[in-house]
Amino acid sequence: MTVSGERRAWGWVAHLRDGGTTPWADWRGEGTREGVYLPGAQQLELLRRLHLAAHRDGGRPSPRLVERIVEASAPGRGTPDLELVGATDASPFGPRPVDPVDLPDAELTRVATSLIAEDLVAAGARRPHEASPLIRPWRTRYRLVGDPWLADPVREALVARGRPPGGRGSVVVVLGRDVATMVADAWTSRCFDEGSVPWREWLDPFAAGHRVPPRVDLERAAATWARRVGPARVRVVLDPGALPRLLGQRRAQRRRRAQRRALPQPPALAADAVDLARQVAAVLGLLVLPSQRADLLRHTFLPRLLDAPGPPLLLPAEHAEWATQRAVRMRDRMLRAGYAVHGDPDRLVPRPEAVAPAGASGPTDAGVLALAVRLMLDETQGGSP
Repeated sequence: MTVSGERRAWGWVAHLRDGGTTPWADWRGEGTREGVYLPGAQQLELLRRLHLAAHRDGGRPSPRLVERIVEASAPGRGTPDLELVGATDASPFGPRPVDPVDLPDAELTRVATSLIAEDLVAAGARRPHEASPLIRPWRTRYRLVGDPWLADPVREALVARGRPPGGRGSVVVVLGRDVATMVADAWTSRCFDEGSVPWREWLDPFAAGHRVPPRVDLERAAATWARRVGPARVRVVLDPGALPRLLGQRRAQRRRRAQRRALPQPPALAADAVDLARQVAAVLGLLVLPSQRADLLRHTFLPRLLDAPGPPLLLPAEHAEWATQRAVRMRDRMLRAGYAVHGDPDRLVPRPEAVAPAGASGPTDAGVLALAVRLMLDETQGGSP
């Protein structure tokens, strides 16, 4: 007896809702209609991948998460919800039906990011530090510019201690490190603020135009502030150990107090984690205001990504010469201008470990999808969103 394509499809949907992992092409059972429309192929394949991951970990997604995936839509650019090949008669209009296993990983990630973004909005921003009501104007006044991934956490920690930036007589601290790492930092920071285009799409025009991203052009930042406040109040910092003294941080005598007062280090993230944040940022842009998006990404989402597996974001090997040339030019111009430089100026030159091996391409679609699935499972098994 021949099983109709539609009954077969509804049977597969029921199989997946029950935790099944059989691919669509191998499914031979049938079921009854449970809705007006069949769920899309992207949603169903994501659900199957979620079950496969859960089985490997000895767990199972919650019924609520299962239903959310079945009912989700795929936001942003990409194909609309696709039909299962063989489930219904093919229409002469619109996208052709597909076998879900043939879908690119990026299509499944689009569905996952919509659910992750909804969870972040529901959780709300969780700031690690609240601004202190006690302002300490007698402490060293400062402004922090330069590498945003270095500067932003330090500035936030100082604000929490009653030391907002600015004020009369401020010392301008231009933070940096080797150019290859700073370029990766600039894209990372952008992904956690407002979202961005993919890594190579963002990076390649800078290399082709023989320039670096504006926020990590230390010489340009120093020159801009020197025109405003005078070169004597500009400090270029390439040695992190010099930063506390320049910012007027008092030494803490006891170990516990010292740990509390230590300035934070930039978070270390896998390349796939940064790219997932980039894609989640695009969805959040449709749900919340820009300031809320940055808070959710940096204070609610970023902590969940700190232990994500995978290599860090590194400069592609073919751009190493460009980064070295930019570093040497930046170093020489800063030295000629006579700015106070704390740390060896040669630290601007890319370190070998900041450049990817030949052939490495940064974030991968498979790695980003695997991380998205892991995060959804962590949330449904008791992790905090």
